[in-house]
Amino acid sequence: MGDLFHAPAAAGGEAGAGLLSHVRVLDLSRILAAPWAGQVLADLGADVIKVERPGSGDDTRSWGPPFLKDADGRDTREAGYYLAVNSGKRSITVALDKPEGQRIVRELAARSDVVLENYKAGTLARYGLDAASLHAVNPRLVYCSVTGFGQTGPRRDQPAYDFLIQAMGGLMSVTGERDGRPGAGAQKVGVPIVDLMTGMYAAVAVLAALARRERSGQGETIDIGMLDVQVAALANQAMNYLVSGNVPRRNGNAHPNIQPQDVYACADGEFILVVGNDGQFSRLCDVLQRPDWALDERFATNAQRVRNLATLSPLLREAFVRWPREALINALDAVGVPCGPINNVAQVFADPQVVARGMLQKVAHPSGASLPLVSSPMRFGGRPPAPRRVPPGLGQHSEQILAELGYANERIADLRAREVI
Repeated sequence: MGDLFHAPAAAGGEAGAGLLSHVRVLDLSRILAAPWAGQVLADLGADVIKVERPGSGDDTRSWGPPFLKDADGRDTREAGYYLAVNSGKRSITVALDKPEGQRIVRELAARSDVVLENYKAGTLARYGLDAASLHAVNPRLVYCSVTGFGQTGPRRDQPAYDFLIQAMGGLMSVTGERDGRPGAGAQKVGVPIVDLMTGMYAAVAVLAALARRERSGQGETIDIGMLDVQVAALANQAMNYLVSGNVPRRNGNAHPNIQPQDVYACADGEFILVVGNDGQFSRLCDVLQRPDWALDERFATNAQRVRNLATLSPLLREAFVRWPREALINALDAVGVPCGPINNVAQVFADPQVVARGMLQKVAHPSGASLPLVSSPMRFGGRPPAPRRVPPGLGQHSEQILAELGYANERIADLRAREVI
């Protein structure tokens, strides 16, 4: 990178300096999948410059309510959705449809290590901001494109959202209550899981390309399609089909390959049981004072329990319903059988383990509010998570970033007056 263009130090001192503090990411993306990749890289210390549309910015800024409230209790312009995906970045507004805006992006790309973008295939080529154009000004650039369907194939030009890809990619066909039960029908996952997985795959691909560049000196072009990600993330369900020819179906909360794993009712509420091996099943049976079940040839091995689940499940349910939930969970915890309550989101952040791991941080926001942020789950060297930098306001760093490029104050003011930034 150029010597005249230095990233600001990450928050948090040595613990937050980050393994990628030498890396600059030019984030041309919006919504969720690619911005999530940018946030992961920012968590690792990269200087991530988020390029947004003047006036409106990233679509997710307006995806509320809820919106963050300022110190006086009034709504800000920043929705919770936006705040979840853009920690640690700097924001500059640039009109990509104007030649001077395109020039700014090319100047930034010339001094960056990574470009993230999630425009429809071919869109940025019209502005001279596609991979070939930016590699011409920076051959070492890692250019990562994230789209719904990838850069090739009959759907390459079509837009996509997480919900659509969950359906097309088979996830909804195996999520939800099984047919014939109350509430049966396809269900999407309660978070935009394909977007999140796509962002993680994009971040991993970027890191691999940066590692290879250390040896080769050459940049890379990365093509990440959300549908490809969802197909890959079918994981065991995909292989269950490919090796058996049997199409997986919705099975409620029951695991298709390991049993007993399901939601069960106690005398005063539901809990999750996750038996992962025969030893755990034996200890479960001891707690229930039915050691004979572990010796029964129908249930002694996992394969037999899966085959005979229709017989085993009613026996377990009849036993569990006699127990108070807390007493049963404590008894199973004591013998190492994985189980637990079904927490709502408020209960998650009150859980002693989540609290101990520092997964909730509060940081000062420019509005005067105290902003709660979910911590990065990555830990290095036994250190606690570094404080996340506040998601930026729209164009908050425009003057700073342009000044780092060598733009004089007068020129910056002129660009703003003409709505280039």
